[in-house]
Amino acid sequence: MTGERPEAEEVAEEEYIHFGTLEKTARNDEGIAEGVASGNIHKQSADQETLELSAASVAARERHEAILADFESRRKARALSIPTDDGAVRKKLRELGEPMTLFGEKQMERRDRLRMLLAKMDADDGGELAAPEDAEVLTEVPKEPELFYTEGSSDLLRCRGVILESSLRMAAERIAQQKRKREDPDEDEEMETKATLELVKNLSINSSEIGDERPLSACAFSPDGTEVVTSSWSGLCKLWTVGDAKKGLILRAHDERITGVCYHPRAGLDANQPVHIATASADRTARIWSREGKLLQTFKGHEDRLCRLNFHPRVHSLLATTSFDATWRLWDVETAQEVLLQEGHSRPVYDVGFHPDGSLCGTVGLDTHCRVWDLRVGRNILTLTGHVKQVLAISFSPNGHHVATGSDDHTCRVWDLRTRKSMYTIPAHSKLISQVRFEPVDGQFLLTASYDNTAKVWSGLDFKPVKTLLGHEGKIMGADVARGGEVVATASYDRTVKLWVQDKPPDESVMAMGDDTMEES
Repeated sequence: MTGERPEAEEVAEEEYIHFGTLEKTARNDEGIAEGVASGNIHKQSADQETLELSAASVAARERHEAILADFESRRKARALSIPTDDGAVRKKLRELGEPMTLFGEKQMERRDRLRMLLAKMDADDGGELAAPEDAEVLTEVPKEPELFYTEGSSDLLRCRGVILESSLRMAAERIAQQKRKREDPDEDEEMETKATLELVKNLSINSSEIGDERPLSACAFSPDGTEVVTSSWSGLCKLWTVGDAKKGLILRAHDERITGVCYHPRAGLDANQPVHIATASADRTARIWSREGKLLQTFKGHEDRLCRLNFHPRVHSLLATTSFDATWRLWDVETAQEVLLQEGHSRPVYDVGFHPDGSLCGTVGLDTHCRVWDLRVGRNILTLTGHVKQVLAISFSPNGHHVATGSDDHTCRVWDLRTRKSMYTIPAHSKLISQVRFEPVDGQFLLTASYDNTAKVWSGLDFKPVKTLLGHEGKIMGADVARGGEVVATASYDRTVKLWVQDKPPDESVMAMGDDTMEES
C-alpha cells in the first residue's frame, strides 16, 4: 500500500493537454521559444533555403496549367456565336490573315477553326479582345430562339397551295377509310395483319443476280410492282423484271457513284407519264430519265455530293433531294428549277421521306436528328431526338401517324406523330441500319436492312421480329418492299440484288392441287 501512494501523487501532478490552436494552448511566448529551440516547432525565415521542385513535378504542374488553359479556351470558344453562312466565315478568316479554307476542310470544320482562332486571340489579349460584328460574345442565353422568315418565290407559293389542297383531300379520304374499317364488323385489321405476317414468314430467295462490277448502292420497286431498279458505284442503273429477274434497260446515269434512286409515282401506271426514274449522285447532280433511258432533266445547285431522293407522293412534279451540304431541296421536274432550299440540319442530310397525305416531309441526317417539316407553311414543326449516332433512313407508315428511323446506333425507332414521342426502340441489328421501309399499302410490317449482312421484318402491331433474311455476303446498302408486301428486294455491297418472294404454305399447295384434281374429274 505504501508503494502505491507516490504513483497517485505523480498522476495528480500531470498537466492537462488542451486541443486547439497554438495561440490558445500556449501559456506564453516563452513556451513557444522553448519549442523552437528544442526543434519541435519549425518557423520559416527569410534566410532559410527553399527546396526546388523535381523535374517530374515541374512537368506535371505545366501539364496541369496547359489543361486548365485549354479548358478555359474551349469555354470561351463555346460562348462565341459564329456566323452560319460559309461566305461570312471565309470573309472573317481572310480578315484575320488566315487561309479561307484548308485542303479537305468542310463547312463545320471551317467554323470550328474560326471559333478556336477567336478564342485564342481573346486569351492572348487577356480577355480584352473586342468581339467582331459577326461573332459577338453571348452574355446570356436567349430564352426563345429568334423566328425569321425568308421570302419565297411565286413557284413556291403555288406549290404550297397545291400541296395544301391535295393533302387535305387525301387526309379526309384516309380518315374516312380508317373509320369505315373500324365500324365494319366484317373488318378485323388485327387478324388481317397476323395473316399477312404468317405469309411473310415464308419469304425466301426467289432470284439472286450480279448487279454490277462494283457494289450496289440502292434499289427500288416500280409503283405497279413489275420492275425493280438497282444503282451502283459505277454510275450505272439497271432495270429488272420481278417475275424472272431478267435484265432490261441498262442506263449510264452518272460518271460518279450513284447514291440514290427512285421511281416516279406514276411510272408504269400512266402511259403518258414521261418521267420514269430519278437518280442522285456524288457528282452533286440529280437527273430524271424516261422509260427508254433518255435524259429529261438535270438538277444542279447542291454544293456537295447528294445522298438520297424521293418524289412527292401527291404533287408528282416535285422531287426532293438531300445532300452533304447540310440542306435538302425541292425541284420542279418540268422546269428543272429549284423551288425550295431548306436549311435546318447542322450536318449532312442523308434521307428524305413524305407523309402519305403529302402534307409533311421528314429528313434525317448525320446530326442524329429527325426533322419533320410542314410543306404547307414551310416550318419545322417537330424535331425527333433520341438516336445517339447519325440517322440514315426514314419511312412514314401508310396509317399516317407512325414514322420509323434507322441509325448508326444499331437501333430502329418508331415515333408517334400524335404524341411526338418514340413508341418503340427496336435493337434491330448489330451494325449500322442502312434502310427502313414500311409495307406501302397498310403498313402491316416494317423492313430494316443493315451492314450486318441481314434484313429483318418486324410486325406492324407490336414491332416484334417476324423474319430474318439471310443470304448476302456483304453489307446491305438498300432495300425496298413491293406494293402488297409479297416481294422484297435487297441490294448489297457484295454486288448482288436478291428478290425475296412469299412461298405458299404446304397446306395451300395441297388444297390447290386437290381443287385442280376435282376440276379435271
